[in-house]
Amino acid sequence: MVRDPPGRVPRLASPMARSVRLRPWQKRALDRLAVSDAPDFLAVATPGAGKTTFALCAAVHDLAANDGRRLVVVAPTSHLKIQWADAAARFGLHLEPRWSASGGRLPADVHGVVTTYQQVASDPDAMRALAARSLVVLDEIHHAGDDRAWGESVRRAFEVAPRRVALSGTPFRSDTLAIPFVRYVGDEAVPDFEYGYADALADGRVVRPVYFPRINGFMEWIAPDGSAQAAAFDDALDRTRAAQRLRTALSLEGEWLATVLLQANERLTALRRLQPDAGGLVIAADQDHAQGIADLLRYRCGVRATVAVSDDPMSSTRIARFSASSDPWIVAVRMVSEGVALPRLRGGVYATTTTTELFFRQAVGRFVRWTRGVPRQKAYLFIPDDTRLRTWATQIADARRHSLRKPDRTGDEQTEHEATLDELVHDDRGDQLSMFAALTAVVTGEATSSVFDVDEAVLDQLDQLDRLD
Repeated sequence: MVRDPPGRVPRLASPMARSVRLRPWQKRALDRLAVSDAPDFLAVATPGAGKTTFALCAAVHDLAANDGRRLVVVAPTSHLKIQWADAAARFGLHLEPRWSASGGRLPADVHGVVTTYQQVASDPDAMRALAARSLVVLDEIHHAGDDRAWGESVRRAFEVAPRRVALSGTPFRSDTLAIPFVRYVGDEAVPDFEYGYADALADGRVVRPVYFPRINGFMEWIAPDGSAQAAAFDDALDRTRAAQRLRTALSLEGEWLATVLLQANERLTALRRLQPDAGGLVIAADQDHAQGIADLLRYRCGVRATVAVSDDPMSSTRIARFSASSDPWIVAVRMVSEGVALPRLRGGVYATTTTTELFFRQAVGRFVRWTRGVPRQKAYLFIPDDTRLRTWATQIADARRHSLRKPDRTGDEQTEHEATLDELVHDDRGDQLSMFAALTAVVTGEATSSVFDVDEAVLDQLDQLDRLD
């Protein structure tokens, strides 16, 4: 590759012209960005709505209007770097996902780079030199608050950029770590443009409705202090014991998880009769848990599952293969929790002990992507009937029911619940002296039926519109 002569700003070829059919919200967001004089712009749009397309359209306009401008995209994971580079290529933008400061100056024949927050934190000054003449896109910007050093590095690297566009799939707040380049009122992040799940459902053919079969159970366990405990999900417990109860339900030794996997596989099998490539995702707690779930799916359900965990260097390849296949199940630990596009996902099991609202909404986002030509695109995420998860699911279900039944709602009828971060409930898994032991876990009762309600007439209308389009 030809490299820039020292001290010379390259003249890059303009991105290839491409006709893009924008969704109305993307056009509104681009118009608002165009009239904004501020260096920072935060767009919050529900997963599956097309944030990547919005950002790349903005980048094409910015690079065309500013001679010598580069593009830097910061993504949460290495897998998403490849996904961003592939998406950019469809817009005529060449982004290098393998570039590092140790490789020398950026080649003159590329428009920019894709990196991760972790890579930025390792050498912010190297990125700073490139950022000084770049549009910076910060994907899922809340990750800059995952670690104080990450936030400081992101600020150091990109404070010199002439413009920054931040993206998020869910509203978020600062908690204890304010995130760089985000405006706050109190501790709540204030987006410059917001497009929620209810808005996308009301627009039609943007996202699919997600339903949450909530599974009760009765669990018995030995607490870390050695005391014997027993409770169902509908029993009132303090936060510590509630976390232990959830951990017991999700244990590989009990029957609760195996029974829920059987139910979820039956639901997915029914969906695959109409959509043969429909897939399912199980979100596991850790690497060993993921492998154990894959074993349960194999021996209890008779299906093989792909396993994708962050410690496996082949995880991105496994996800890509699953995406292009018609295999039924993938089991993942965070690898498929955010940003990864798998439109064929129609069923899932929430089998992780992470109970924050932000993580739950991001997980739900894996199931909402609309697929043209597929009728009745309902998706199902089976969840433990834990109080916190029930709350998050109810808020999403309320928005779903409201949107499907009242597609012409006014601005005064917005969902009153705003997405906020719950405190992460840390368990005592790392305590070597802990006496915690899961004893038994069984499913009780039937899946809550109220979560399946839907205005079938509205779905019929959406199906007809999709066939005509």
